[in-house]
Amino acid sequence: MTEAIKTDVLIIGAGPCGLFAVFELGLLDMKAHVIDILDKIGGQCAELYPEKPIYDIPGIPYCTAQGLVDQLMAQIKPFGAQFHLQEMVETIEKIGDPLFRVKTDAGKQFEAKVVVIAAGGGSFQPKRPPIPGIEAYEEKSVFYSVRKMEQFRGKRLLIVGGGDSALDWTLNLAPIASHLTLLHRRDQFRAAPDSVNRMMALAGEGKIDFVLGQVSALEGKGGQITKAIVKRNDNSEFHIACDALLPFFGLTMKLGPVANWGIKLKDGELIPVDTASFETSVPGIFAIGDINWYPGKLKLILSGFHEGALMAQKAHHYCFPGKRLVFQYTTSSSSLQKKLGVA
Repeated sequence: MTEAIKTDVLIIGAGPCGLFAVFELGLLDMKAHVIDILDKIGGQCAELYPEKPIYDIPGIPYCTAQGLVDQLMAQIKPFGAQFHLQEMVETIEKIGDPLFRVKTDAGKQFEAKVVVIAAGGGSFQPKRPPIPGIEAYEEKSVFYSVRKMEQFRGKRLLIVGGGDSALDWTLNLAPIASHLTLLHRRDQFRAAPDSVNRMMALAGEGKIDFVLGQVSALEGKGGQITKAIVKRNDNSEFHIACDALLPFFGLTMKLGPVANWGIKLKDGELIPVDTASFETSVPGIFAIGDINWYPGKLKLILSGFHEGALMAQKAHHYCFPGKRLVFQYTTSSSSLQKKLGVA
């Protein structure tokens, strides 16, 4: 049995919300350790779409997902958070008031007064389309995410889907692909109307092809696709020559061990919280970001940032019981500015 790592707060999830939680906790003198199942910091932003543009972070008209993660890492540097990557939390046990013992699949133990679950939607994996033999092409010429746009430069691309990811990557990859086709089973989309209009404009100008149908089979050798067989709604077939297939059918979210931590769940997938502090049904355990639920919840990064700020206020009472918390602004507080190294 390894010796327990002691900390004020243990954050489960190193995505944007988990990172900003380090900042808000640090301002109030709480030290944090962060655990993530991925091999890199940044959560879904870093794993699934590091080069995807983000336009709705307040005060930042445009940044990439990885750029946002990099900026958050710079912002929390003064607080010295320690990261434990490629580890999954298996158990959370209440051993004090307040005190939790947390164990990971790597054999580590943590003792923390507060636990913050910022695990996005839990563990996630892309939905695989029902195409026979697609496994042989995966990560060679079938890709469920875009980590480096340059790998698709000069390629014949076939993007499949009708949601935001499919439309966003159609717009972003069209300028660098030698030819791009967007395939969707119908002419109605689940994506932002502006993205749909821009895609239709490109199709109208002949810069991309937009076709209706579904991929029924793939042809190629050694993991390299040469063509996709597409079935129309009338069951007739045609071929699309392509070098890479990018199916965007969404993600399958699985809570995994979270479901066994004794926390009340909604529909078996989300964690209900109160909106005063984003505390779960277990005092001292909080949930912020996409994994939580409350009336009016919006799954936006900026919402998770707000949740992290209020969470830190309540966490302070657990970490420093009886200590008065004085609310301060970073713009005017010399003590906060000193913590940030800008005084």
